[in-house]
Amino acid sequence: MILFWVLLFDFQRVLFSIHHWEKLAEVSMVDWLLTFVYSIRLDLSTAAYLSILPILILCIQLISNAKWLRKLFVGIVLAEAFFLALVHPGEINAYAEWNHKLTSRVFMHLSNPDEVFRTADYSMTIWYFTYVIFEALFAWRMFKWLLKKKDIRQSLNVWTRLPLTLGALAIFIGSFFVMMRGGVQQIPLTISSAYFSNNHVLNDLSVNSIYYFGHSFILYNDSDIEKYMPKVNIARAKSTVESWFNYTKEHDTKILKNNRPNVVFIIMESWSAEAIGCLSETKGATPGFDKLASEGLLFTNIYSTSSTSEIGNSSIFSGNPGIPGISISLQPEKHRKLRSLNQDFEDWGYSSHYMFSGDLKYGNIGGYFMDHGFQDVIDENDFPSGMNRGKLNYYDADLYKLLIQRINKTKGKFMHCAFTGSTHSPYDHPKRKNQTWKGNEAQFMNSVIYADDCLSDFIKKSKKQKWFDNTIFVFIADHGHSTPSAPVPYSNEFYRIPFLIWGEPLKDEYKGVRIDKLGSQTDVAATLMFQFGGNLSHYPWSKDLLNPESPEFALHTIIEGYGWVSPKGAMTYKMMNKQFVHNSYSDEDFDTEVENCHMYLRAIYEDYKEL
Repeated sequence: MILFWVLLFDFQRVLFSIHHWEKLAEVSMVDWLLTFVYSIRLDLSTAAYLSILPILILCIQLISNAKWLRKLFVGIVLAEAFFLALVHPGEINAYAEWNHKLTSRVFMHLSNPDEVFRTADYSMTIWYFTYVIFEALFAWRMFKWLLKKKDIRQSLNVWTRLPLTLGALAIFIGSFFVMMRGGVQQIPLTISSAYFSNNHVLNDLSVNSIYYFGHSFILYNDSDIEKYMPKVNIARAKSTVESWFNYTKEHDTKILKNNRPNVVFIIMESWSAEAIGCLSETKGATPGFDKLASEGLLFTNIYSTSSTSEIGNSSIFSGNPGIPGISISLQPEKHRKLRSLNQDFEDWGYSSHYMFSGDLKYGNIGGYFMDHGFQDVIDENDFPSGMNRGKLNYYDADLYKLLIQRINKTKGKFMHCAFTGSTHSPYDHPKRKNQTWKGNEAQFMNSVIYADDCLSDFIKKSKKQKWFDNTIFVFIADHGHSTPSAPVPYSNEFYRIPFLIWGEPLKDEYKGVRIDKLGSQTDVAATLMFQFGGNLSHYPWSKDLLNPESPEFALHTIIEGYGWVSPKGAMTYKMMNKQFVHNSYSDEDFDTEVENCHMYLRAIYEDYKEL
């Protein structure tokens, strides 16, 4: 049964490759063949889902004499195969224009089926039905070969067949569950489990089409965010928000000695501002970072866009706002239309690298960066064997060690990015003598102490490297975390995070300076782009925090809701409950600020829909 589906999936890849051979013209045969290797986990998962009902029918047939069960089995398998034969040819045809796999977008077109055929040329229609026939015939042939009728009931009595059936059913349930989640590892597989190349066509070829389509369909049906969105005049919201960003982009604040140093991003897992000594009343956990802050340019009033890593990363590197209930990294058809910082740096001759000590399949983070052309994207699967590690990821100390090694091997200008992991639960980092935090959030705070030690060691070792003098370091958290002073994920302070620019290329007059201007992760892109002489229009939702004319506000998502922060106060709102769970605005300012929040949220949501 499983082999039947896997062979059908591979046949579909062959047809896709033949039809789009020009997109694969520069791909080596080895890389093309690798799509059939890296695809296997998603293929097995999809095959398991498709096989559940047919296998259940076969098990029932073992203890029943009903002849109709065989007909039902045949009917279900062929109906599923025919459904695949209808979906995949649609993907082959649409890919030429959409440049991504078939998604729920197709339902918008199918609501007017005549439009589909009127907008498609005759050759597309012919090719579609040709591939439907090819795939249906191939499925029928494989079915006849692999799933021949074989009745073992005549040779076994019912008392033998019953325990045999129960045993087979138990084995199938266990093995299918493992296949469906992609193994027994902690994080189930995602579409990026099949990613292996910087060529997005190869990655799309590797990803199982029906798995991708099914995933998109679930998102399409579960996405009821529209009915919870604020009811505002869309045209007015767009116009108002556009005016906020229509400030003079040029200004005189230049913080770098030269505008093209090397860049090292350190994305700090869960580092909340409320856990950091120089940013809060919580003292003693981060002496290393506090020292760096006293030597660099520290932004003290920055908020994460969400509470998850995949949204935080896309906000940092693409200046993309967070929207409640939506992770754009899970939607390649949309996120590929965004710009990423590495693309600008590569235009200037930089190489770009991203490294994480855990599994980048989570939230399709790895797929996001591969789709945006990072020259290498590595995670736990690429770490040297023999290293000690925690349950979730390798320790920060080893991440930094490997980062320095990789930077030392990099030729020319570079942008290296490292995403830490030891401050993520279950916090199973190596214990150190000074990890003695007691009380609320002790496990997290002790992990921060460990991570801060590792950061200090990394900086000490970096200072000895030849690339250090011409390298600027950017430290920012992916999102906040519960801390002793901000334990509730509905409070705005939960989302306040550190943002620090540090290094020798920073002008002396900006070392030790604190910037209190209010902003968010989305503003990192424009802030850096101006200093590097880049094009700010590549990041339309990003504000330059060093520009005195840029507005001050931050939107962040909470669980089933959103929060808004401005110089006059802050509030959070639960969409499902239609309830404000936090508000510090005065009665005089409340209505205006809520309206501003709703206009901004509506504007970015409309922009998201148009991607």
